[in-house]
Amino acid sequence: MPLKRTQSAGYMTNWAARLFARAIDQKLKPLGLSSGYLPVFFALANGTTRAQKQLAAEVGIEQPTMAATLNRMERDGLIEREKDNEDRRITHIHLSPSAKAKAPQIQTIVNAVNEQALSGLNSLEKRVLLDALGKVTNALAPAEAKSGADNA
Repeated sequence: MPLKRTQSAGYMTNWAARLFARAIDQKLKPLGLSSGYLPVFFALANGTTRAQKQLAAEVGIEQPTMAATLNRMERDGLIEREKDNEDRRITHIHLSPSAKAKAPQIQTIVNAVNEQALSGLNSLEKRVLLDALGKVTNALAPAEAKSGADNA
């Protein structure tokens, strides 16, 4: 008996993620942003700085993808890079003043899309969904970490 795609957790979460990204991208476009920037943006939004390697590990993005994302964000004036005073090989990355100024709008957009996506659920269903997704990501994270270590 073939599996229906609506019965596949992988298919449905992937489809939901793509729909989330489209909705957020549409609303971020007037700000000159895309959803691809959000993992980095949220990692740095509290004013901290990170090295590229730290950012990649924290948000679960491969190093080459992180490098390309940071290059685009720097080109768009969203991040700034500063060499470490003690180890010049390390570059610290932080949000630019322009990006920090956009933070409230970005948070509003993300909140609105989340609210829209979850609008058909009651508060218990929302908690159950988020708890279940947390368990799914926790179950898959060790496999991803092992895969990354195997490729190192």
